[in-house]
Amino acid sequence: MISYIVRRILQMIPVVLGATFILYAAVFALGNPAEGRCGERPCPPAYVAKFTEEYNLDKPLIVQYMLYLGKLLHGDLGTNFYGNSVAHELAIRYPTTIKLAFIALMCEIVVGIVAGVFAGVFRGRFVDYLVTVSSLFVISVPVFVLGSVAQLLFGVRWGIFPVTASEGTWYQLLLPGFVLGSLQIAYVARLTRTSLVENVRSDYVRTARAKGLAPSRVTGVHTLRNSLIPVITQIGTDIGLLMGGAIVTERIFNINGVGFFIWRSLNQKDGVSVVGAVLVLVLVYLLANLIVDILYGVLDPRISND
Repeated sequence: MISYIVRRILQMIPVVLGATFILYAAVFALGNPAEGRCGERPCPPAYVAKFTEEYNLDKPLIVQYMLYLGKLLHGDLGTNFYGNSVAHELAIRYPTTIKLAFIALMCEIVVGIVAGVFAGVFRGRFVDYLVTVSSLFVISVPVFVLGSVAQLLFGVRWGIFPVTASEGTWYQLLLPGFVLGSLQIAYVARLTRTSLVENVRSDYVRTARAKGLAPSRVTGVHTLRNSLIPVITQIGTDIGLLMGGAIVTERIFNINGVGFFIWRSLNQKDGVSVVGAVLVLVLVYLLANLIVDILYGVLDPRISND
């Protein structure tokens, strides 16, 4: 297992290098990085010269990138428009985004798996049709539409939840978290249902039934364990997607998190902040996938030996 984990960590290195290079090149090589930093007016030559020196823009792209990597190794993500450290800006916003993603993930795991299990166990009945139709409806509706409707109904009309979540408390983030995880809830429910139905027809399930085991034990212990392997893959991938997808949700509910920070930085053409924030999201995505691969090995040891 240890060699398997080490091998997976080593495989992440070229991915991180490739992602950071593409991000850096897109911001610092495909346009003028100083553009927009002084509003509508062009920046003074002295400021442009200082900016060029700070980010080594007068050097070849590969040299700029290597120097940027050197700063990254020391935890330096650069300085934004307002002279603040990007690492500090992210550090004060990540707790809110992590809380939002955690709520969305819990909704995905609990609601998605439970709905999928009920649909699989009672396939062909009302519950199955209800889960199938409702999940298809959620998949068909864009997140910004779903968020606006939820904000109107639960916030404005019924007053159950706050309309905005600017303070980032757990209660304020409940509705945005459910909206953020709604699409993943639908996917997990459909995947769990399909995987469960396939495994019910397997020989080992027939054997378990032939031994006289209770239906709840056959489903809960034998069938569900193997059925959860593809579901865990989906959930692990969704951790990164939830962090990135928070851009839209945080904008709708006015949440001062990383997604709102990226949206504001894009509007202000603050390339340094965009590169730093997206780079951290890439690392979160890769770590989530590493955790999923480790869980693979726990559920099925044959995978870690491949």
